[in-house]
Amino acid sequence: MRTLRELARSYLTTVKDLTRVMSRLKALYRSWAISCAGRDVYYARHRTEWLGKIHHAGVRRRAEQLYQDLDVLQRLRQQVRRELLGESRKHAATAKLRQIPYLGPIRSALLVALIQTPHRFRTKRQLWAYSGLALETRTSAEYRYVEGQLRRSKKLVSIRGLNKDHNHDLKGLFKAAAITATCAPDRSRTSIKRCWKKA
Repeated sequence: MRTLRELARSYLTTVKDLTRVMSRLKALYRSWAISCAGRDVYYARHRTEWLGKIHHAGVRRRAEQLYQDLDVLQRLRQQVRRELLGESRKHAATAKLRQIPYLGPIRSALLVALIQTPHRFRTKRQLWAYSGLALETRTSAEYRYVEGQLRRSKKLVSIRGLNKDHNHDLKGLFKAAAITATCAPDRSRTSIKRCWKKA
């Protein structure tokens, strides 16, 4: 399990670094008023065309260096991804999680690595809190003095939103799966509900 956890951390870190480089690359083009919507700006076959749009030599050199970073991180991500998937096949839980729609091989591997074992949590509410999906229901005026006696207020407890103390990677994983599911046709949405109820 420790190996899977470390590989999951490596994968998540590599993806974040790759996303940061991609954002910097687009920010560089936008800072020179060059429209760069879509993904063409990242592809190797279009690079000469995109670099030709930058007229300043120093800025063009900086873009070339960002492209070098991008190439290295893309290769590294593929390597870490292969290792993560290979290690995740050793755990039976990943095969069960893959039966849930929109939890593919990567998300299943990350779930097993981040949660490790369901026995860590006494109830499902603790898992919700760890995943950042628990509701905060605090109030500042739960008790008040009435004729010198401390009494509980009859005011309803307010929902303050989702809890902030959670595992951010796990919450991001669940959010990504939910967003993908909402874009799905109605037929697959009903199958998702059935699978999550079984889980």
